[in-house]
Amino acid sequence: MHVERAPAKLTVSLRITGVRADGYHLIDAEMVTLDYGDVLEISDGDGLEVVGPHAAGVPTDNGNLVRRALALVGRQAFVRLDKQVPAGAGLGGGSADAAAILRWAGATDPSAAAGLGADVAFCLTGGRARVRGIGELLEPLPFEARTFTLLIPPVAVATPAVYRAWDDLGGPSAPDGSVNDLETAALAVAPELAHWRDRLAQATGRRPQLAGSGGTWYVEGDFAGDGRVVARTG
Repeated sequence: MHVERAPAKLTVSLRITGVRADGYHLIDAEMVTLDYGDVLEISDGDGLEVVGPHAAGVPTDNGNLVRRALALVGRQAFVRLDKQVPAGAGLGGGSADAAAILRWAGATDPSAAAGLGADVAFCLTGGRARVRGIGELLEPLPFEARTFTLLIPPVAVATPAVYRAWDDLGGPSAPDGSVNDLETAALAVAPELAHWRDRLAQATGRRPQLAGSGGTWYVEGDFAGDGRVVARTG
């Protein structure tokens, strides 16, 4: 059996710079790897078992990115996925799982990884990077030791819905105090996110930022407690 960690990613800034003819959005973002994520146990056989606190509702069929990653590299395995990162949290949990399979298989092509999902290329490389294109153009940046406090609401936010809302709203820029061009769209898709933003702001005295397409909110610093997750760059 081989154990592969699948660290979550945090998008610490996100700008939408354009939309391709095929509808994919072009981004200019900074992403960092966190010391928080899923764990995959990979062994001989064929199948996918999902366990852990956020296993409910995670598909185990060919719609799961783990299975799609295995198909991409032409490998067969039995994977036991310990799901610590909720789906729809904006932390790249599924992308990190797919990247873990690619690393196990020795696949290193970021363009192929991006074909599985926009965040898979970064999750494959990890660290800290400027991410452009649809996620396949990576410019490594020097490591910075940083600590973040995450508040992950019980609200799954679908990335395609947020990008559609961004289009429908006319492509809004990040609101005042935000570094994420998708924040307005995410709040339009899931207005209940505002409650969790305000809850984190009240607990920390800081203006929370939205992680990716949502729904996680985060602030910089260590503010442990009340269901919050403290994670560090790794």
